[in-house]
Amino acid sequence: MDDRIPMTPEGYQQLKAELERLISERPKIAEIIARARSYGDLSENSEYHSAKEKQALLEAKIRELEYKLSRAFIITNTGQEQHVTLGCWVTLEDTLTGEAYKYKIVGPAEADPEYDVISTASPVGQALLGKGPGQFIEVRTPRGVRTYKIINIEP
Repeated sequence: MDDRIPMTPEGYQQLKAELERLISERPKIAEIIARARSYGDLSENSEYHSAKEKQALLEAKIRELEYKLSRAFIITNTGQEQHVTLGCWVTLEDTLTGEAYKYKIVGPAEADPEYDVISTASPVGQALLGKGPGQFIEVRTPRGVRTYKIINIEP
């Protein structure tokens, strides 16, 4: 089984920066735990339990990021692509409504639909990979099957 995680160079750097930021929070949480522990009886010490919960969440997020980064492989595009690849921006037109959408195609670890950054594992991302300008894709959505025309591809 291939457990590599495709990423753009920018996505890799963002995850790395987030990991560094989280690691820098470890001493702060340890200090809060130590302070809360000094208050006495731990069984009824809500500050202590809250700090321990924060520590557990922080460590889980650190492990998740370390896992993703350890399995990352960086994919760069040359800017010469004539088809949809990881890291490019794609402008689509909904053939039913005429609305245009612009998405960046990234690996699953980088996806953020709120910012129009979609994963190659998403239905739209899967349908787009390898396609070129002028081609049509069909995607099953919660509102039914939609057809999109690829208008433009940018690095």
